[in-house]
Amino acid sequence: MQSITHENDLDAFLHTAELAGTEFKAEKLNVTVITSESQNPFLLSPEKEREILESFETNKSKLTIPRRPKWDKNTTASELQQAEREGFLNWRRGLAQLEENNGLLLTPYERNLEIWRQLWRVVERSDLIVQIVDARNPLIFRSEDLERYVKENGEEKKNLLLINKADMLTVNQRMQWADYFQKHNIEYVFFSAKIEKDYQELEKEKEKLLKERLEQTQKARNEIEEEEIAENSINQVIEEEIKKTEHALEDMHLKNEEELKVPKIARIYSAEDLVTLLLEKCPFSKHSPDKQIIGLVGYPNVGKSSTINAVTGAKKVAVGSTPGKTKHFQTINLSSSVVLCDCPGLVFPSFATTQAEMVCNGILPVDQLREYTGPVGLLCRHIPREVLEAFYGIRIKIRDEGEEGYVPRPPTSEEFLCPYAINRGFTKSVQGNPDEARAARYVLKDYTSGKLLYCHPPPDVDVQEFNKENFDISRYIKDRAKFEKFTQQTEKIKKETMKAVCIYI
Repeated sequence: MQSITHENDLDAFLHTAELAGTEFKAEKLNVTVITSESQNPFLLSPEKEREILESFETNKSKLTIPRRPKWDKNTTASELQQAEREGFLNWRRGLAQLEENNGLLLTPYERNLEIWRQLWRVVERSDLIVQIVDARNPLIFRSEDLERYVKENGEEKKNLLLINKADMLTVNQRMQWADYFQKHNIEYVFFSAKIEKDYQELEKEKEKLLKERLEQTQKARNEIEEEEIAENSINQVIEEEIKKTEHALEDMHLKNEEELKVPKIARIYSAEDLVTLLLEKCPFSKHSPDKQIIGLVGYPNVGKSSTINAVTGAKKVAVGSTPGKTKHFQTINLSSSVVLCDCPGLVFPSFATTQAEMVCNGILPVDQLREYTGPVGLLCRHIPREVLEAFYGIRIKIRDEGEEGYVPRPPTSEEFLCPYAINRGFTKSVQGNPDEARAARYVLKDYTSGKLLYCHPPPDVDVQEFNKENFDISRYIKDRAKFEKFTQQTEKIKKETMKAVCIYI
């Protein structure tokens, strides 16, 4: 089973014909395919973008997800599958008409019926559906229609929005999002799978070192000669490692204590607190009164599997940075009465200004990217020029800067990628020109991973003011010092390798 979020015109036609059970004959014709302006993969002007965003708000209620057809014990498997295909085809037609009639651009969404079947099963089994979203842009990952569909399957079922990667938000930013969610009656919780993972790894490392010290001490004591010297020399290195681990754990405990001072509405929950909250929110199942089944749903790469691993405290689910790691829904027993149900990552239909927006939000994989100028151009709009220069240690020259009538503007993708590629030594093998495509992949991965941090604000909140703390250049200069040290070490290894090769030749 493979996730399908994007199809070319021919694939879409063949897939639709297959769903409809239609046979056709192909004839060779002189056909010219014209791409409409609304499907332009490049960036829009600010005026056009504002206009499109207004139309998004007007048509937001028309964004739906496919429903599973009604069935009973008399329905055969073939009849149900046929009804599912017909319903799925009608849903796709409805989205296509919405896009065409209103001149809107929809994000790439899941086009494989089997993936949606996994979602239907998770919703039907679960008593609480937890939508996991990325804290940097919660609204684009939230599906309002999914919440409606959950209620259609049972009024007793509950919804919860889990904002993962909340450590990327400042306290002030979390407070503003908390106000927005409370205003719109959205049940939510802030969480960070990364913090929990780091904490659990440090605890395991400490236990491992203590066990190793005990073993080495016992071994040293078994030696008759030079017992004291052997014991001290063996334990010295281990003691240093234990101290480092303990210091790291102390730092994390201090951060946790500081987090407890944050108002509860904007607090990042620990794994234990999150489990407690899930059990409070989750009703007991009608079918199994002694069990609570919690379904986890979300876009690929928002940290769904990492959240499960953090909650269970052990690696129960495969985790990967490539969107779509989980292929089938999985059940994980949290306890004898609590079951987690993990749904495959689903790209829900949503409105988008351009495909560049989807790349920057981490929904479309960077490694499969063909057109890079749009996403990098959008990155340059989001991240100030000064921050890019401080973080990468480059000088970005804007062509018309200094000329008469110059209006300040963000750099283009070419103006940014050229000095970056030259600085890193990325050149094309034939012409020797800067390899902008390769440079774009590195830069976009920095952006999607949060090294270059940009957070979308709630509606009607100023973007620059919301990201004021993120754009503090001093935090990037510190990171830059680490990067320069790493670069120097890498260059040293390269020179030594080249020298060895030359001697060998």
